[in-house]
Amino acid sequence: MSLYPVWLDPDKNNIGFPHPNHALTEPDGLLAVGGDLSPERIVNAYLNGIFPWYSAGQPILWWSPNPRAVLFPEKLHISRSLKKFIRKQLFTTTLDQAFEQVIDRCSEAPRKAQEGTWITDEMKQAYIHLHKAGIAHSAECWSGDQLVGGLYGLALGKVFFGESMFSDQDNASKMAFVHLVDELQKSDYSLIDCQVTTDHLLSLGAEEIPRSRFLKLVEKHTQPFLDINNNNWLSTE
Repeated sequence: MSLYPVWLDPDKNNIGFPHPNHALTEPDGLLAVGGDLSPERIVNAYLNGIFPWYSAGQPILWWSPNPRAVLFPEKLHISRSLKKFIRKQLFTTTLDQAFEQVIDRCSEAPRKAQEGTWITDEMKQAYIHLHKAGIAHSAECWSGDQLVGGLYGLALGKVFFGESMFSDQDNASKMAFVHLVDELQKSDYSLIDCQVTTDHLLSLGAEEIPRSRFLKLVEKHTQPFLDINNNNWLSTE
């Protein structure tokens, strides 16, 4: 096991990562530092259970927490009060109609015990690029023509890797999430990666599983993506 994170080669031709088992226990599974945010490196990271998360002024930081927060789509929990709210039809929900707006609003959303945002301009451009490539997706919640909630993440194979969400009105992000999960179930998705545990996600049915199990599930359920792309994305050192 590493006692310190590994520094990555910034060479875009070398997008490999150390195995997630080398991640530090504290803080929250820090695994590697540096590299770049090329589409190939980002996708390779997610395929290996790793994601970038850093603030402006820091080098790129790559994480693989243990345990991992996930939601199995069939275990989505919709509370009685949320069901009642949904029946009122106060909001409408969409997919991939306002990706850039969603990521902007996520970057502006205040977070407890966090100053500023980890969704830097560099991160925004990287995920917008992935959206244009058909890999990153958003779910939106609208009040009339006003965007009031949403989330975004990556879809690889039958796994959706959630990144961030925002809500300007009560239940708006939950509505977007419920709509996303419903669509994922229709397409036979097997797993939603929630990264780290929050009370908000737990209330929707998320749970914690060991990283070892998470990695096996990711390997199994991202195989359709790898088959289409001739396994060229998967690489660990």
